[in-house]
Amino acid sequence: MVSTAIVLAGGLAASQAMAQTVYNRGNDTDPSTLDHHLTSTVAEGHLMRDLYESLVVQDANAEIVPGVAESWEVSDDGLVYTFKLRENARWSNGDQVKASDFVFAYRRIQNPETAAPYANILYPIKNAEAINTDGMALEELGAVAIDDTTLEITLEQSTPYFLELLTHQTGLPLHEASVTEHGDQFTRPGNMVTNGAYMLESFTPNDMIVMQKNPEFHDADNVAIDTVNYIPFEDRATCLRRFEAGEVLSCSDVPLEQMSYMQENLADELHIVPYLGTYYLPVKTNRDDALADPRVRQAMSMVIDRDFLAEEIWQGAMVPTYSFVPEGIGNYGEPAKLPYAGDDLLDREDAARELLEEAGIEDGELTVRLLYNTSENNRNTMTAIADMLGNIGINATPEEMEGATYFNFLRSDGDYDMARAGWIGDYSDPQNFLFLHESENLGFNYSRWANADYDQLMRNAAAESDIDARAEILKQAETLLLEEVPVIPILYYTANSLVSTKLQGWEDNVMNVHGTRWMSISE
Repeated sequence: MVSTAIVLAGGLAASQAMAQTVYNRGNDTDPSTLDHHLTSTVAEGHLMRDLYESLVVQDANAEIVPGVAESWEVSDDGLVYTFKLRENARWSNGDQVKASDFVFAYRRIQNPETAAPYANILYPIKNAEAINTDGMALEELGAVAIDDTTLEITLEQSTPYFLELLTHQTGLPLHEASVTEHGDQFTRPGNMVTNGAYMLESFTPNDMIVMQKNPEFHDADNVAIDTVNYIPFEDRATCLRRFEAGEVLSCSDVPLEQMSYMQENLADELHIVPYLGTYYLPVKTNRDDALADPRVRQAMSMVIDRDFLAEEIWQGAMVPTYSFVPEGIGNYGEPAKLPYAGDDLLDREDAARELLEEAGIEDGELTVRLLYNTSENNRNTMTAIADMLGNIGINATPEEMEGATYFNFLRSDGDYDMARAGWIGDYSDPQNFLFLHESENLGFNYSRWANADYDQLMRNAAAESDIDARAEILKQAETLLLEEVPVIPILYYTANSLVSTKLQGWEDNVMNVHGTRWMSISE
């Protein structure tokens, strides 16, 4: 949407029109925080991508291109990365972006006092895990500012996806002086200092986050959009209505119950593309009740009709899965599958009843609460799953929770039986999916499953430099995960968006990343 600001001078009738390009952008939900060390959702990732710039970034096609770093070198053994920072990289207050800003940020995210749920994303950096979990001094982190424009990062072992990993929000820098001055208030408008294409103007919860073009950004001359207004739409149908009215130029998700309508009336603006993500159901395993028994969890998984969910509930905008790691992911091959993937549903229901009987669960004895975050699509999914569980005598009741607090509740070991969760790949490697379930990953191991064999397999994979051998170890880990099903995979994601034909530069990609800096708006 393009608005025009009129400037009147000296009380004269003459006026000068100054074009201000404004992008009203639908987002999944409000962020729970703008502290990128505490973020964890895709909706928050969209915001961070506009506010900050990492050493390397993803362009409009999700390809890695230089960011703050104009170049880099990698040692022959793959352990040492040396980044040369561009001289003209600036914070929104005009300060130079220095190598020390990255060192400060990387130390802060590993500091146990920060309690960053994503700290383990950066565990490939030497001593990161020991700092975060064992109390090693922050100064021992393998990230050193050689000088203002030279950053050296040393890894624990060769990590083939390390550059891609740095495009994630955990790899973003922080302006040390403003964080030190404002403490946990450093993300407030007026306090927040950023180095990306945009800077924070205002944040009105449940209404709008306003960002203005950062004039200090090194590539500001090529940023065409002056203002981006992020508007949260937990009700996807509301975003559709405002899209059709021309009030927003994109919706980050769509109301799938209106898929036929959109295909008929908005075919040129409806984008449905493959997406590296899994929609799954964590089951609480750390309580002394029936759900602690893998046989009960397996029985619940068996009776879920994934084809029905994909075709009827999600209207073809999801793909059925019996694997946790998405197909087509890098460095892996074919994912492991649940053993009954090809079995008839009625046969699976019979087998599920036998498992419940073995576990001592009588018909109608077990009641489970199915927790989900607010959205029509999630509600319909969990309602259907409740009916499916009823087919084997399990009483199930869907329960809704508001989106902004939902994932904090899961991370903090909130009280639930089965929940709805999703994971979108931060980089194309199976480790990014399987690490979620490591015993010590309290930020994302929502089920609180603890399995020493699984943890050891993940450690073995991290120490293995041969890609094929590493893939085999990770396959063993996924197989073990699917045997005990602390999480029940049900669907693979597609990225479903509405994008106005006026919005230029939105390129469909498997990572579903769309930085505003790459876009422009036409009449």
